[in-house]
Amino acid sequence: MFVLQSYLPAVFFCIITMFCWGSWANTQKLAKKEWRFELFYWDYTIGVLLLSIVSALTLGSMGSVGRSFFQDIAQADFNNILSAAIGGAVFNAANILLVAAIAIAGMSVAFPVGIGLALALGVVINYIATPLGNPILLFVGVALVVAAILFDAAAYKKIPGQSGSVSTKGLVLSVLCGILMGFFYRFVARAMSTDFVNLEAGKLSPYTAVFFFSVGVVASNFVFNTIIMKKPFVGKPVPFSAYFKGGFRIHLIGILGGIIWNIGMSLNIIASGQAGFAISYGLGQGATLVAALWGVFIWKEFKAAPKSANKLIALMFFCFVIGLGLIIISRLA
Repeated sequence: MFVLQSYLPAVFFCIITMFCWGSWANTQKLAKKEWRFELFYWDYTIGVLLLSIVSALTLGSMGSVGRSFFQDIAQADFNNILSAAIGGAVFNAANILLVAAIAIAGMSVAFPVGIGLALALGVVINYIATPLGNPILLFVGVALVVAAILFDAAAYKKIPGQSGSVSTKGLVLSVLCGILMGFFYRFVARAMSTDFVNLEAGKLSPYTAVFFFSVGVVASNFVFNTIIMKKPFVGKPVPFSAYFKGGFRIHLIGILGGIIWNIGMSLNIIASGQAGFAISYGLGQGATLVAALWGVFIWKEFKAAPKSANKLIALMFFCFVIGLGLIIISRLA
């Protein structure tokens, strides 16, 4: 299977992850006017699973390093398979909350609050489990990301013409998303071998782990998304029959969103072999910065805000950039 041999390529993979995780939600924004997010999300999970299969059968089965995908499944311990799948279910619950928050509050709010909080929790949790990197630089970087979250929330409150209940609901959903999102990665990491070249017996390769993670995403969607369709956060209940009324283009947008996200996940997991789980996860969740850029400059989500909000947004970007930089160099220090 394909593995990385040094840290700098791992950083590059994490940067690609950052752009994938920060950009996939644009597909949901594109579909929003004609397609409820609950319907979009079925196609999204299909895209996540499809990418994991393609990745496992190509990069995960080529070369002489490690085990091929099918060999890895044959020797895998069931507890590790279950752990990866649970990671998928936890992620899915968090991500449904994120997509709902995007629909209510916009990308430039849902991502910094939800994913920023997930970054802080995820880095701490994964560092405790597998300490790697300079802890002072790493956690100062995380602290700056948390500061960026607070600046973003303050800027959001300055947008006029918002319904108070909707604003509060969007922020609450983002916080709940962040708490759950901070834990999913540890379930996947725990299922994997820490050495990708000489894989541990019973443990999963990164490609097999992502596959079972994706299976957990799809399986749990029949529970979580079904509940949300019957009792939506906003609007009327959505019947299952509505899904089959969508055209090819609208379904393709959702599938594309899942593929983009899982390209990021797959590269991030591959990078963790050299960067460590805490740094790899933390850099990937710099997606918050990418999503905020989309929300502010492309979707114009703050165009009605007063000038005082622009200063807060500038501080948010500054804290994110410096914080992410410290996370990167913490592995080299």
